[in-house]
Amino acid sequence: MIKHPAFIVEPWSVRECHLHTDVLAQTESVFALSNGHIGLRGNLDEGEPYGLPGTYLNSFYELRPLPYAEAGYGYPESGQTVVNVTNGKVIRLLVDDEPFDVRYGTLHSHERVLDLRAGTLIRKACWSSPTGAQVRVTSTRLVSFTHRAVAAVRYEVEPVDQPLNVVVQSELVANETVPPPTADPRAAAALEAPLVLEENVTARNNVCVMVHSTRASRLRVAAGMRHEIEGPDGTRVECDGGGNVSRVTIATRLVPGERLRLDKFFAYGWSAKRSRPAMHDQVVAALAAARLTGWDGLCAEQRAFLDDFWAGADVEVEGDAEVQQAVRFGLFHLLQAGARLERRPIPGKGLTGSGYDGHAFWDTESFVLTVATYTYPRAAADALTWRASILPLAQARAEQLGLAGAAFPWRTINGEECSGYWPAGTAAFHVNADIAAAVTRYVDATEDTDFERDIGLPLLVSTARLWCALGHHDAEGLYRIDGVTGPDEYSAIADNNVFTNLMAQRNLRAAAATAVRHLDRAERLGVTLEETAMWRDCAAAISLPYDERLGVHEQSEGFTGHAVWDFAGTTPEQYPLLLHFPYFDLYRKQVVKQADLVLAMHLCGEAFTPEQKARNFAYYEALTVRDSSLSSCTQAVLAAEVGQLDLAYAYLGEAALMDLRDLEHNTRDGVHMASLAGAWIALVGGFGGMRARDGRLRFAPRLPSGITRLTFRVRYRGRLLRVDITQDGTTYRLLHGPPLTLSHHGEELTLGAQPQARRNAPPPFPDLRVKQPPGREPAPRRPGDLSRDLIGPAEEPAEEL
Repeated sequence: MIKHPAFIVEPWSVRECHLHTDVLAQTESVFALSNGHIGLRGNLDEGEPYGLPGTYLNSFYELRPLPYAEAGYGYPESGQTVVNVTNGKVIRLLVDDEPFDVRYGTLHSHERVLDLRAGTLIRKACWSSPTGAQVRVTSTRLVSFTHRAVAAVRYEVEPVDQPLNVVVQSELVANETVPPPTADPRAAAALEAPLVLEENVTARNNVCVMVHSTRASRLRVAAGMRHEIEGPDGTRVECDGGGNVSRVTIATRLVPGERLRLDKFFAYGWSAKRSRPAMHDQVVAALAAARLTGWDGLCAEQRAFLDDFWAGADVEVEGDAEVQQAVRFGLFHLLQAGARLERRPIPGKGLTGSGYDGHAFWDTESFVLTVATYTYPRAAADALTWRASILPLAQARAEQLGLAGAAFPWRTINGEECSGYWPAGTAAFHVNADIAAAVTRYVDATEDTDFERDIGLPLLVSTARLWCALGHHDAEGLYRIDGVTGPDEYSAIADNNVFTNLMAQRNLRAAAATAVRHLDRAERLGVTLEETAMWRDCAAAISLPYDERLGVHEQSEGFTGHAVWDFAGTTPEQYPLLLHFPYFDLYRKQVVKQADLVLAMHLCGEAFTPEQKARNFAYYEALTVRDSSLSSCTQAVLAAEVGQLDLAYAYLGEAALMDLRDLEHNTRDGVHMASLAGAWIALVGGFGGMRARDGRLRFAPRLPSGITRLTFRVRYRGRLLRVDITQDGTTYRLLHGPPLTLSHHGEELTLGAQPQARRNAPPPFPDLRVKQPPGREPAPRRPGDLSRDLIGPAEEPAEEL
């Protein structure tokens, strides 16, 4: 865990002013760079020391066996684990024959800066070797948003006070040694030397190419590097390679005032089908394009790409500098995860680490794509197109389970289920409805009818068919969905989980309505009028358990009759509970890992009255332990909706600072994509009160006392809207697009000829008494307590459109 103030608080960057080797792995995740295709952990340039080395390509994985004490029908036979591919980040430095290693000699200064507007990681170090030779080293690293296959580093060395002999070794390294796995099941399974060498070629012009393949998954990966070198006369360059290493060595003598500059371009590609020569040529071509653009061109393109993104996605927070930094940090990482997906998934850790084996979960559709839809919709379309591409595998899985339609995997890389634990895996069928909800959200926000017809409809139809196969009408005519697991993984194999049923209801209705809009396409999918009528009937009769005695909805049927967990007898060291108690005990008690029924009230709010929301929220607050990073943002949204603004503010801080403070002690395995999305969701959906459905944006803004101003931008149906909330009122401004009608606390407003409107908020709700399990209260936000020496210099705000 990061126990010291690792990062300076600044509005547009994450800055580390001192190197703390005890948290290298955590900072490697925070400083990771990606574009959705390539992911580079923030390892030091020289490769050592490291916490967890990592270079990843989206969906490049190796198969591994899933051992079972006792096998069962339908259990997945193998798992998939993301592979640490060929490392192109390594640049070693020797000064008068002494290797630059921060563990030796004297490190006079060391700074790393993740620049959220430039899209670069900058490192500056001043170091003396054990013999007293002193150098300054500056490196700038980027993963290009505009060149999908390309990453680059500018590396500069200069002597401080005396002439020095300097040698720089730029390398490609495969099959790096990785640390052994931990006992935490959330960490990745370690794979030893997963890559088999097929080719290692060193060519002219300092170009090296290596091609490898995996043993079991039979995927092929190519990596290449090319260099531009500036140094004094007499600088010598040599290339060599063998086995799993390719190397370009630059040797020179520098006097004070001179410098050696190396621009390193490296490129990647992978395929399950393409030949070795084709993969070789692919990376050579990518390197040629990168060299044509040049280092300055790559940086300019990177900045322009981010300027366009921030113009439509930025969130401004006044009154809390930490949250301001954190929400931009989160948006930056979400963009990195989805910018160049091109029909690939967004894993739970993005491409920042090997946590969860690199798998994608329902987190993507329910949290990450919520943000992407209104800030960078291309990523949402790409991620859902990937879901459509694995539809045949989901249909085959449903058939294996004796069901109609599609059963999408709980966790996967290539589309096949690789969760070896049924109750928290396959039984969580709500992933189907989460995908359907993401489809309808994207179509509602973009009016992309081509996507709806070609991608959305097949997904909606196949998922709707699953609910009709999974559920049944009981003697009273209610439609029941039994034996499933909702979002709360501490309650498994339950009957009529309210979240699942409400999301299935939406899925069924959306499938029926979309089929009517695209009759020809629906007919080709075998949809009939009788089938759409059945979908509507099932949706209308959906069962929603309600405890009349307590006046609250049951998370699932019978839940409120279970014994309440012994919270008073549980010590802080025993959280998360799944690591210290058997699942069978968790399953039969009232204890909630993460927001479940509360998430239902967020995503399906129209199914509950305001009074029901308040009672439900208070009841489940006392049971929710937040052993999942997915929970805080949802609790923030509902806390704000029921008038608990300070509580919502506390939950916002927890979601926003999950990785910058390593709150769950596992940031070393990669950042938490859903929690990073949660910072935006808590601010925009919570304090902005934004809901979007059926072509209409609705807002119910209210701010906690700790935030004096909140401004955000959303893209919706060809418009760009800016919402500016203060303690005195809210201003809506249409920045781009045709007239827009929205609602403010139920009052309808139209922005068009008058592009701006200002409204006040109604009086706050009556106070609601809520409590959390003992010891699980969120830490209250006290931004005023932030030490002055952690606040960085103010920066100019992003330019307005």
